[in-house]
Amino acid sequence: MKKLVLPLSLMVPMLVFSQTKKRDTTRTTDIEEVVFQKKVVGSTNDLTTVKISAKDAQNVASISGGIEGIIKTLPSVNSNTELSSQYMVRGGNYDENLIYINDIEIYRPFLIRNSQQEGLSIINPDMVSTVNFSAGGFEPRYGDKMSSALNIYYREPEKFELSGEASLIGGRLTTGLASKNNKLTALFSGRYRNTNLVLNTLNEDTDFNPKYFDFQTYLNYHVSEKFTMSFIGYYSKNDYEMFPKERSVDFGSIQRPINLSVFYNGKENDQYKNMMGTFSMNYKPSDKWRFTLDTFAYQNREKEYYTISSSYILQTFDPITGNPVTSYDVAGQIEHARNDLFVRTYGTQFRTRFSPNINTDIEVGFKFEKENLSDLTNEWKLVDSSGYSIPHPVDDPRFPDASDLDLYYSIAGNNKIEPTRLSAYAQYSQKFYWGSSKVFVNAGARVAHWSFNDETIFSPRAQFAIKPDWNTDMLFRISGGVYYQAPFYKEIKDLNGNFNSNIKSQRSIQAIVANDFEFEFDNRPFKLTTELYYKKMDNLIPYYMDNVRIRYSGKNNATGYAYGIDTRLFGEFVPGVDSWLSASYARIYENIDGKGDIPRPTDQRFRFAMFYQDYMPKFPSMRVNLTLTYAMGLPNGAPVFTDPYQYQKTLPSYKRVDIGLSKVFIDRKDNKKTYGFWGNFEELILGVQVFNAFNINNTVSNQWITDANTNLMYPVPVRLTGRFFNVKLEFKIK
Repeated sequence: MKKLVLPLSLMVPMLVFSQTKKRDTTRTTDIEEVVFQKKVVGSTNDLTTVKISAKDAQNVASISGGIEGIIKTLPSVNSNTELSSQYMVRGGNYDENLIYINDIEIYRPFLIRNSQQEGLSIINPDMVSTVNFSAGGFEPRYGDKMSSALNIYYREPEKFELSGEASLIGGRLTTGLASKNNKLTALFSGRYRNTNLVLNTLNEDTDFNPKYFDFQTYLNYHVSEKFTMSFIGYYSKNDYEMFPKERSVDFGSIQRPINLSVFYNGKENDQYKNMMGTFSMNYKPSDKWRFTLDTFAYQNREKEYYTISSSYILQTFDPITGNPVTSYDVAGQIEHARNDLFVRTYGTQFRTRFSPNINTDIEVGFKFEKENLSDLTNEWKLVDSSGYSIPHPVDDPRFPDASDLDLYYSIAGNNKIEPTRLSAYAQYSQKFYWGSSKVFVNAGARVAHWSFNDETIFSPRAQFAIKPDWNTDMLFRISGGVYYQAPFYKEIKDLNGNFNSNIKSQRSIQAIVANDFEFEFDNRPFKLTTELYYKKMDNLIPYYMDNVRIRYSGKNNATGYAYGIDTRLFGEFVPGVDSWLSASYARIYENIDGKGDIPRPTDQRFRFAMFYQDYMPKFPSMRVNLTLTYAMGLPNGAPVFTDPYQYQKTLPSYKRVDIGLSKVFIDRKDNKKTYGFWGNFEELILGVQVFNAFNINNTVSNQWITDANTNLMYPVPVRLTGRFFNVKLEFKIK
């Protein structure tokens, strides 16, 4: 099995390398077409876009899902939990990422507090044809978010197909239909997932009952070669029940081991129901003109209900005998929530593209949205330590104290708004020669207005790339502009549970410098990408991280900045299959009320990731893929609602390896004949997935326990899942 070994020095910028010009005696100066890439379905003029293979996304071993699972291996993307499909990009938080399906923006659930509650991602890997991801500096046609843009294009089946998967944690079934002339195509897919077996590796005595189901359809009717109508329908229902019983956690140091034993009573019952429908009409009267009209409607109903009481004992043990020595605290707490959220969004968008020639594109678009938000919040927490509610003055327990017993926190709100959001954009793209170098320019702007806070934002953006006529294949890119985080449900809700109509959009001014270096090694293609970026931010809204839920303060009282470097080496480490290595270093700071710079809760620092695919040369039907992640701990381990200037606690580093092994029994691409019953199959694969192969105890957050004697707070780690073996069977019938 032939492997590739590259020196570490390749993972640094190669901005100046062999700048010898090519000699091309056949070139003339009168060239009209400068074609960088062929225009296909899902193609884009965005220079910051990374294209991801839909097949690689299906193969990746990931609990959270295919598309997001493979995106997390990119250098600019970070996540400290495998149970969530959400991710952070270049120091931004989970709410700062745009997601599109067929150029229509998609919304995620809003009340998610623990990643294990999240359920299925809306993106179905079986239906995907093209994946475009930009980590920043994206073009004006994408909306107003500060971090990233993910645009997914669904595929059209060319004939009848039936495929599916069955595993220990769920299954899926997808069918595609196409008329004889492909005038009508239909794609239907349903998925079911139950992660109970995975959650049982959390080393706690808890009864889980997570049930997630969704169904999607993609219909296309080609009225003529010039006119097409399409429809995307989506329905999902996620139910999460949890009955905690008891939990025991060992932490501290070898010299001072500490144990927390917790006994629970109560349950958590969360329900998320999402529906979406989009109808699109595409008219292309000629190669120069293209008109698209989309109408869409989205509805999300979320319920987060839990009442959980717990009692705990915090004690130390003798490191030699293992016997209890000191009991720091015997206490309890009650957590209660009755949160209901109803979100309905509907609207229309119109886009047109004019291409006077193959090297020029002019695009404009307009979007109208009507939003309906109904929010009912009732959430509180009572902490009792040795008979005293926290917060409470630590007095002599021998004497009674008649002062008030306060809740640790209480959030209550009843809000209903029906605002309107308008937005428009225009952009110009051009390819041309500058001397003997190829040049690409993409520039434009977008404007948006939201009636709730009566704010209008203007966002100019530009991209420039040059490909010098060198022997070395290099492309240099510069991109940037003004990017806003347009407020929505989470940003406008303050810590008391009320909507703040005076909230403003957060703003980020971005500049990105990048280099793509393509080369061959051992007759195999490789590409090294290096990007440096800087973001200057103002009108920031400080926030707290509650696992993967963001709690905003509801005030624009902070400024900040971020900088970093991303590198990615992509290529055929093994002949015929793609793999890559990613490394990044990033910092992000904020200054709240002028008190000074401190790391934001999503301050990433160093991160390394790898996606690797291989097969046995003599037995190519035996395949393996591996994802490896190392990320330094995030500084969000402090208690929620504490002063970040007085309390900073960094979580441990996140380390994880997932492995996928598969045996391909039938694959029509091998041109091997099958007979009888097996002749009906186009593909048949049996796989074994090893999640968290080295059984590393990662930490997603801290549970804070107070010692009533000293008023000290101890961070008790909340662990993530352990090692889990999943068996799956995939098939495709022709």
